[in-house]
Amino acid sequence: MERKIPDFAGTWEMKSSENFEELLKALGVNVMLRKIAVKAASKPLVEITQDGETLSIKTSTTVRTTHITFTVGQEFNETTVDGRPCTSFPRWETDSKISCEQTLQKGEGPKTSWTRELTGEGKLILTMRADDVICTRIYERQ
Repeated sequence: MERKIPDFAGTWEMKSSENFEELLKALGVNVMLRKIAVKAASKPLVEITQDGETLSIKTSTTVRTTHITFTVGQEFNETTVDGRPCTSFPRWETDSKISCEQTLQKGEGPKTSWTRELTGEGKLILTMRADDVICTRIYERQ
């Protein structure tokens, strides 16, 4: 039986965020840049397009726009939340949750990862981790 792939596609608006500044602090981002980043990222708009297991995610804030495209099960290059180049490996953790471990391409730093999960209530939960610090952001489709 073929597994049903969840539909992440849509425009998503953030409804809540916990521990974002703490995550940036764990990544070593200085206090001034943390304040700017927290303010800028307070209302990100996330646009996701999807073709099977290939997702394209565009995140727009007042300061910058990031764009990643990946296929679940295939490694790809992206940057960590604080802008360091890394190699990421997304995989299905559950039927509705993608888990992605990140490995820095050079230098040392905290162990980072993210997950994106669709809930039964139609919400998208993004978690970002730096060592033991976890940031949780909840989005709803527009």
